[in-house]
Amino acid sequence: MKENVHDIVYSHNTVEFVTVAAEFCAYMEQSEGRPCREFVDTVLKLLPLLYLKASLLEAVEAMDDFYPEEFVSEHDYEFVRQTVAAIMGDKDDFLDLGHDDEVRFSDEPVMKAISEELADIYQPVRNFVETYRLGIEPNMAEALAMVREQFELYWGQRLVDAMRELHRIKCRPDEGDEDGSGAAGSWGCCDED
Repeated sequence: MKENVHDIVYSHNTVEFVTVAAEFCAYMEQSEGRPCREFVDTVLKLLPLLYLKASLLEAVEAMDDFYPEEFVSEHDYEFVRQTVAAIMGDKDDFLDLGHDDEVRFSDEPVMKAISEELADIYQPVRNFVETYRLGIEPNMAEALAMVREQFELYWGQRLVDAMRELHRIKCRPDEGDEDGSGAAGSWGCCDED
């Protein structure tokens, strides 16, 4: 790494990303039993911030031989996924038409789950936050390079996909209204809360 490691890991943009990332992870871990409406509303506020802060991270040159510790276990991942699935109920699964390559080469629709999308964001972000928390500056810089690369290649798209579906759930007219009015602002899956 050519730049001063201390300046990289404590830059304004990095510190803001760490703050939002830690908030997102804590919310995912503490969401069990939350009402759907509250969960959707909060996540729709956290995800744009997480995307924005990740997109502002500086490019960091990573060493080829660095492999940061994995802090998120399979149990942790499944806990987050199952917690979100329970909150979302029958609105967890959605048809994803956003990826032309997947749709073009398949006769089957591409089904995704909000719970899996959020768990797939949680895993690399939590691993980064935990590496950062250890306070070993060279490892922090390497983890920063990795989470930025993972954002560009993988979890940034998952975030956008989840946000699109959560927005639809929050803002679409409720198709199940008895009077058919579908008043704006009704919460789709969250009206029972």
